[in-house]
Amino acid sequence: MNKIKYIAIALIAIAGLGFQQAKADIYSFDLTNGNSAISGFPGPYANVQVNLTSTTTATITFTAYSGFLIGGAQAADVNVSGSWTIGSFSWTGGNANTNFTDTGAGNADGFGSFNQTTKNFDGFTSAVSMVSFVLTNIGGSWANALSVLTANLSGWLAAAHIFVIADQTVLTGFAAGPSVPDGGTTVMLLGAALGALGMARRFLRS
Repeated sequence: MNKIKYIAIALIAIAGLGFQQAKADIYSFDLTNGNSAISGFPGPYANVQVNLTSTTTATITFTAYSGFLIGGAQAADVNVSGSWTIGSFSWTGGNANTNFTDTGAGNADGFGSFNQTTKNFDGFTSAVSMVSFVLTNIGGSWANALSVLTANLSGWLAAAHIFVIADQTVLTGFAAGPSVPDGGTTVMLLGAALGALGMARRFLRS
């Protein structure tokens, strides 16, 4: 009976690990750090989601939180791992002039240079609540959503040009998100699975 019990524990741990890895195909984080221009209005300012739709394609979505919009130069910026192309822009909000384009590498004030930036046609009047685009890996593949982005030289994964709307006043600045994804849960599950397997093998031999 004990042998069956520990085998069941091992299988549950492995199943839990597999579920976590499947979930890793979508990774999201918040842009919580504002530069001096908007630091008087605490974040989070926007959410960034990386959705790995295949080993060579990922959809990146920036969604502003209430009270904030995204737009202007260096509107939505990421630091991409590997070689890629960008396309399939879509957005929510803005106006008839809203139009996002690829502007290559560029600087987000206070957070350094990102190897992939985008630009909205105009400033506040064309700002949006959400923008997304598709990255296509042309030099290899991405193992999971966590591997699509990498930290820039200043230690950030992504940044956005944020418009703060408060008391009939519009302020503008940049906000950035974390440089190191949180893989702690996956590591813990891996440890639990390996530990359970070791325990099961020991009891099977007894």
